[in-house]
Amino acid sequence: MDSTFIDSNLYMYFVLPLLIFLARVVDVTIGTLRIILVSRGNKTLAPILGFFEILIWVVAIGQIMNNLNNYINYIAYAGGFAMGSYIGMLLEEYLAMGSLVVRIISPMNGENLVKAFKEKGYGATRVEGEGSMGRVQLVYSIVKRDDMPEVTKIIQGFNPKAFYSVEDVRKVSAGIFPTKSPIHKLNPFKRWRKGK
Repeated sequence: MDSTFIDSNLYMYFVLPLLIFLARVVDVTIGTLRIILVSRGNKTLAPILGFFEILIWVVAIGQIMNNLNNYINYIAYAGGFAMGSYIGMLLEEYLAMGSLVVRIISPMNGENLVKAFKEKGYGATRVEGEGSMGRVQLVYSIVKRDDMPEVTKIIQGFNPKAFYSVEDVRKVSAGIFPTKSPIHKLNPFKRWRKGK
């Protein structure tokens, strides 16, 4: 058998699908991060990521269109999209970008919860409210996404059955946030430590 034929088949049915798969992983990962940045109002980095996302996509789709009879490319394209979505979500979780608003509703005295937040360096605001079961205390706090595991522990320590909700915050102009040591900022594995 001609070695040129073998090389051609190797390229068509292994190398090209692999390249398409990797291109899709990269462009969908970039796209996931771009959407997150757009939702947070980042006007600088989001367009740059968009440029590279579309550039990579055009190259990948161009290879598909040039090789319409190669069905392995279709599987590689779809597989790259799925993997890119997954990696994009993992990367967003690892980077822990942005801030969150945490709302805790409790029939218990919210003053103790505010003190617990204050001891850990977080700001919190307590408000009196009326719920379907009577008077309640509402405690609000704006926290960095990266700090959410610690904040959850504070809430659980206050009341394991406390009702709380968490939402993304697009922009924060000021607030009270705990200071992090330089080592904490530089640790690239902090999101995957045991117990996180």
